[in-house]
Amino acid sequence: MNDPDKKVALVTGASRGLGRAIAIKLATCDIKVAINYLANDEEAKKVAQKIGTSGGMAMLYRADVSDANAVRQMTRQIAKEWGKIDILVNNAGIVRDAFLLHMPEGTWDEVMNTNLRGAYLCTKYALRSMMEQGWGRIINVASLAGLVGNAGQANYSAAKGGLIAFTKAMAREVGPRNITVNAIAPGFIGTEMTGKLPQEAKDAILPRISLGRFGAASDVAELAAFLASQAAGYITAQVICIDGGLI
Repeated sequence: MNDPDKKVALVTGASRGLGRAIAIKLATCDIKVAINYLANDEEAKKVAQKIGTSGGMAMLYRADVSDANAVRQMTRQIAKEWGKIDILVNNAGIVRDAFLLHMPEGTWDEVMNTNLRGAYLCTKYALRSMMEQGWGRIINVASLAGLVGNAGQANYSAAKGGLIAFTKAMAREVGPRNITVNAIAPGFIGTEMTGKLPQEAKDAILPRISLGRFGAASDVAELAAFLASQAAGYITAQVICIDGGLI
């Protein structure tokens, strides 16, 4: 289990959607994957089982990424079990949509705490291992909403915009230690989250996508795997849109 030659990745929010696809893809790259999730034990176990049956290695870590103590304990446990953390994918995120005049303060705070504070905490506590070994990859899953904004998503857009700024600041801080920090900004990807969109909204969006289709979670996972690889060693502080040519 403690093979020092294998990279170790922590993927947050990995029981479903983009996190699930990224965790599974990283495992195919001979990377040991720590699967973080908040509540859905059954779905998280399915991800770990899929990785295991394919010959990969995975462990489950149930933790609220907005809780500093929980994140501290999780990263310590990963380091204890596998010796280090090489790759961090800050994917955990939620939506709580409402127009601002009708948005409760708790709804704003909930989204900011998970989507932005969670990335801050996970980066803070995973970073020590990367700094000590002089190598690391941090990949933040942002959104086009963080670049252009979405009506009814002021909280989500603000959190993702903050995550993009956080990406650029962290890239400056840790670049001298051979640690890259990049953000992925997905457009409309076929996940549980976008599946909740009304059909009329989907019909309005599709003609604006140059490739004529919604993206798949695997499209984002392929990009994450590349950014986590040795081949992406000279790419940092970037926000890479993966949106099929949305106009």
